[in-house]
Amino acid sequence: MKKFAIKNIKMVLIGAALVGFTSACDVTDLVPANLIPDSEAFSTAPRIESAVLGVYESAQRGFYADAVQRGYPFGAANVEQGDLRGEDMYNDQAFYEITYNNSYSPNSANNAGMWISLYRMINRLNIILENLDIAITNGVLTAEAGNAYKGEMLFMRALAHHELLIHFARPYSDNPSSLGIPYRTFGIDDVTKVPDAEAVGRTTVGEDYAQLIKDLDAAEGFLPEGNASRANKGAAIALKSRIKLHMKDWPGVLAEYAKLSSKYAVTASPVTPFRGSTSTDNIFSFINSATSNPGTNGALPAMYGNPDLGARGLVKISPIIWRADFWNTEDTRRTLLTTRSALGIFTGKYTDATTFSDPNPILRFAEVVLNAAEANARLGGANTAAAVTLLNTVRSRALPSSVPAYTVTDLGENVLTAILNERRIEFLAEGRRWPDIHRLSGEGLMAGIPQKATSRSITSIDFYTTSKAIPMDHSLAYSSNLFVWPIPLAELQNNNTAPIEQNPGY
Repeated sequence: MKKFAIKNIKMVLIGAALVGFTSACDVTDLVPANLIPDSEAFSTAPRIESAVLGVYESAQRGFYADAVQRGYPFGAANVEQGDLRGEDMYNDQAFYEITYNNSYSPNSANNAGMWISLYRMINRLNIILENLDIAITNGVLTAEAGNAYKGEMLFMRALAHHELLIHFARPYSDNPSSLGIPYRTFGIDDVTKVPDAEAVGRTTVGEDYAQLIKDLDAAEGFLPEGNASRANKGAAIALKSRIKLHMKDWPGVLAEYAKLSSKYAVTASPVTPFRGSTSTDNIFSFINSATSNPGTNGALPAMYGNPDLGARGLVKISPIIWRADFWNTEDTRRTLLTTRSALGIFTGKYTDATTFSDPNPILRFAEVVLNAAEANARLGGANTAAAVTLLNTVRSRALPSSVPAYTVTDLGENVLTAILNERRIEFLAEGRRWPDIHRLSGEGLMAGIPQKATSRSITSIDFYTTSKAIPMDHSLAYSSNLFVWPIPLAELQNNNTAPIEQNPGY
């Protein structure tokens, strides 16, 4: 953690939790939040709840160039950066160009903002984790309430560290012994602890993934079932499913799926998960609102929405995926979840371009289903039929009855390809393309980032509806140093005790 991020750690921890104070009148009459000493910060249950809500707030509106209105890391930025590193969403303006054309550097704001906001979030939750047992012992919290908070913070810690791993480290699927990221498991709430924090170096990717699973196993044990707006048991299990997919732990993916298969369901309409956050498909989302959102320069409906409908429309669906032969022309996701303008086709998953209140879906059951489909396909043999059945669970509900479901015979040796293509369709505009490119390149199933439609060249709907040639550029070989982001220069310059190692080539 950088020194500039530590100097006001009490204010960072409690001050960011102001959203929690609005419903806790007995707290608002006390001393200002940024003046609460450590001895009092965890002295009442409402204050602890406010601190926990502050972690959610730091995840939804974290750091970006000294501002909060960009949705870093999980209010919107994880989706925008994850999509623009891939080829299926298209950069229409200069806003995301550095990400889209792979021209970032150790000074670039996007990757620095992700690094800083994630570690600030991690520090907040680690401080809370260290104080929960004390609060339980002192009778401030019941053991049940304290353990539930532990589960939330451990889930958030794993989610944050995994986001760091897919951007700043090589994939587990290539070499678990490669350089990972600093996995921070203790908090810094005093300058005397700064040297200890600076001494936490980069462990291996394998060690980091082992810690992810350890945190999530513990979170699963602590967390209750719950709604999708807070970390819950299902969210911990779903995130383990995702992480085990990156680890190529196919039996592990299936074990996590089995825990959720009777509790969640893919919705009959592909639209339902994006019209609120309470469907059977929604496992965990970060909630935005009219008063707390990533703003016009960050919110998903502003960035991704159709300018004809009041959005900024800086990112649209790429004609590459729109014209892909594997996306059936009768698929209702083409009509129900997209909108058209003269400039092209935009996602319709996020609709509130006025107050930016759309939730950011982080974990959906459809992902868990396709994770299990892929795991079955990888195991092969008798598992192949199960893989196709799970694939159809997602695909067929978006197709008319006149389009037959896939069969094992139809797909032959292409079951895995069909599943990977379905992921591109189902999770379009949800930020999931980059994580798939990352892990699949690591195991040699992709050669790196594929060619994209040339930035700022797709100027009309004709690129989607006719055979007009799509200008192509911006591919990146897996062997390139640019495949992983550089460690921000500010991190290296501010770590005076034991500077961590920069990624090769920067």
